[in-house]
Amino acid sequence: MGNKCWPCQRHPHPTKEFFKCHWSQGKNRISTSFRGFSRFSVIPACRCCSAMSVASRIRTQPVGSSAIRGDPYSVFVIKEGYAYPDRDGNTKADGSITLLKGRQAVLVDTGNPWDKGVILQGLGGHGLEPEDVSFVVCTHGHSDHVGNLNLFPQATVIVSYDVCRRDVYLSHDFRAGLPFKIDDGVEVFATPGHCGSDVSVLVRGTEEGTVVVAGDLFEREDDEGSWQPLSENPELQAKHRDRVRSLADVIIPGHGAPFRVIKEREPAL
Repeated sequence: MGNKCWPCQRHPHPTKEFFKCHWSQGKNRISTSFRGFSRFSVIPACRCCSAMSVASRIRTQPVGSSAIRGDPYSVFVIKEGYAYPDRDGNTKADGSITLLKGRQAVLVDTGNPWDKGVILQGLGGHGLEPEDVSFVVCTHGHSDHVGNLNLFPQATVIVSYDVCRRDVYLSHDFRAGLPFKIDDGVEVFATPGHCGSDVSVLVRGTEEGTVVVAGDLFEREDDEGSWQPLSENPELQAKHRDRVRSLADVIIPGHGAPFRVIKEREPAL
């Protein structure tokens, strides 16, 4: 992390402003939740993020809708993801599929291979065909998030840290913390942990504020205790979960309904 501001990953933090440390365990500083509140570890913040440095508690609340209007982009969950055990001890699961509609059409995650009809119907409900989609972003490479990429041969495709247009792979260094900017309203940024190279999509200017489509960084709203066994790197994932909660007003998780992130503030110490 060095001397970079963790919330924005862009600016130094010369003022040494910090989130309050509410909870830590040994050397691993990880996020936990208790009765609807999340408690944060110490995270350095720059002046631009100083408002976040006084946030001591966070609670969440269901959005209660699959549509979030905005300008320049509106956000539509065209399939809500799910994951639950079946009677045989297996897991039934499919990932959320989200459309960003505005200056361009952006699809985030493409579900399982049998979700073709869901995608075509969801796009059609917004007057779109697959060829109208400019960008397809798959937050990671699991089969319930990449199942229908063949529907979008004309789109710029981002799968984890790969960015390609057909067989041309564009040079972009997500590992250095550089976001991929689609335009002023939408950018893709690295949030590894669930896998080694996960990404999330940040959408500005909605009626709910900033929306982050987070893939399996968050399984669902109240997922504490369930995401860790699915994580390749729980400590790293916990850091990015904290970061996204500090940035987002709404999170769209990989296997559940959108939820609000409500920050309750106290005066900084």
